[in-house]
Amino acid sequence: MKRRDIIKGLTILPLASGFIGKAAVLHTTPIPVSTPKRDFFKELDVTPVINAGVTMTFLSGSLMLPEVLEAINSTSHDFANMYELQDKVGARIAEMLHVEAAMVTSGASCAIVLGTAAAITGTNQDKIKQLPNLPGPRPEVIMQKTHRYLFDQAVSTTGAKIIEVDGPEGMENAINSNTVMALFFNAGEKSSITHEQFLQIAKKHSIITFIDAAADVPPVENLFKFQKMGFDLVTFSGGKMIHGPQSAGLLFGRKDLITAARLNHSPNEAPIGRPMKVNKEEMFGMYAALKAYLEKDHHKEWDDWLQRAKHIGARLETIPTVKSKIVVNPGPANAFPSLYVTWDQTKVKTKPKDVLAALKSGTPSIVANGHNDTLIIGVVLLRPDQIDVVASKVKAILQQVV
Repeated sequence: MKRRDIIKGLTILPLASGFIGKAAVLHTTPIPVSTPKRDFFKELDVTPVINAGVTMTFLSGSLMLPEVLEAINSTSHDFANMYELQDKVGARIAEMLHVEAAMVTSGASCAIVLGTAAAITGTNQDKIKQLPNLPGPRPEVIMQKTHRYLFDQAVSTTGAKIIEVDGPEGMENAINSNTVMALFFNAGEKSSITHEQFLQIAKKHSIITFIDAAADVPPVENLFKFQKMGFDLVTFSGGKMIHGPQSAGLLFGRKDLITAARLNHSPNEAPIGRPMKVNKEEMFGMYAALKAYLEKDHHKEWDDWLQRAKHIGARLETIPTVKSKIVVNPGPANAFPSLYVTWDQTKVKTKPKDVLAALKSGTPSIVANGHNDTLIIGVVLLRPDQIDVVASKVKAILQQVV
């Protein structure tokens, strides 16, 4: 879960006083929704969840934008040649991101598989067919020891061996004839090698560089930052704060590597990425999501998040001893504001873990976070109609034990 750890390295901003009117907190964030003709949650007895946390895959990521749903629904009635669609969508995404080439993948983990495969095989069809069981020594991918994380299994899926290094000298010494790629985990807790050092050493030895920045928007500038630095391949999740399909992601960078990655992917028959299909609706949806994300007013969205947090905090602070602060995680992952709530537990006789349990088991079910004696309420994924629901539920739970 390190990618999504919003606890460490926090900057705390004071909560503005005063009640924030409902109109001030409901002016953005998207999400849909007309009354459905058929309630599949009820039909399948699945509990709808209000996400007062962060983007987590087990909670279905984020909610898709109306533009994404429109793209999915409007393209679901016709067939398309998937090679042509990936060509056209990839070209348009590359144009938007100012890169040589891009493709839609089934999430950032798939992008890591495909990027690693591309570094190993290039466009060699024999190698593509043989992955992950190439004859001879295993291909090697360099990673900083402090950058090892849950998702680097995507690298070894290709048959590559991860070589851990510590510091610039360690990276220099680790490079050999079997080295095919160097992977930088952008949300790693600590880096013994800076971005600049990493790129300098890799380029000196003509080693492909890949950066995993899956959860690293906002800010929107990060979508352009790493290719400008010189990374050969970059990946972002599509189903996090870009609000695209949960199962979609972006892989972009050097044209020759994207060409090779596509040869290792569906709809080509039987390469390593064949099981990681992206359907046509997801491709259209990812294109629509990225376009909408790049065009939105990010300053207005940020102000909206702050107003939401202030609004909830003001309601909770009507309970004696309850205090709240807006906390902005400096990133690089999950770099957005959340509301941190504390209270005197001798007066309000409950612990954050008990509040979390009550929220989760309630109706509606609300998932938030906590750390030690702090309740953490995420605001960026709430629908406008859910802001007061969350505030009311938390307040009711706290008032019961005063």
